[in-house]
Amino acid sequence: MAHFYDKLTPELREFITRQHVFFVASAAANGRVNLSPKGMDTFRVLDDGRVAYLDLTGSGNETAGHLLHDGRLTIMLCSFDEKPLILRLYGRGRSVRPRDPAWPELIVHFTQLPGQRQIIVLDIESLQTSCGFGVPQFTVPTERQTLIEWTAKKGPHGIQKYWAEKNQKTIDGLDTKLLES
Repeated sequence: MAHFYDKLTPELREFITRQHVFFVASAAANGRVNLSPKGMDTFRVLDDGRVAYLDLTGSGNETAGHLLHDGRLTIMLCSFDEKPLILRLYGRGRSVRPRDPAWPELIVHFTQLPGQRQIIVLDIESLQTSCGFGVPQFTVPTERQTLIEWTAKKGPHGIQKYWAEKNQKTIDGLDTKLLES
């Protein structure tokens, strides 16, 4: 049975802290819908109406481009342990980059990781829980270190070059403004 809320409850906040993976969905008015899995202890509840995640270097930068052009963002967290639950957070998102005035107040919530490129903030407009009875149960043996190792090997200059080559436009050609001042 689905339930809607307008803000996070203490129980939902606690549920969020137990999850190892979350999914981010965004779209512009035209073009592809992007859906990306995220992890590595990068998700934080800022308050009952706002969450954020530390966005690390990836092969694309779809969410940032979509947020600039539309702003809609959905984040889904799903329990894979013994108590099933799906939580969807709906709202408006924005990218905060290291050059932005809000960066210092947000970055303190996160463990510093190589390749961090922005913080995605979601202002929650509504949220929904559903049962998750059809989702399989499993345990997470360990976090992958592949992205951390790849990023560290590239180094800061290599990451900047990668961003310039791979993260300036979405696959539909929208600007992400990742490196603009």
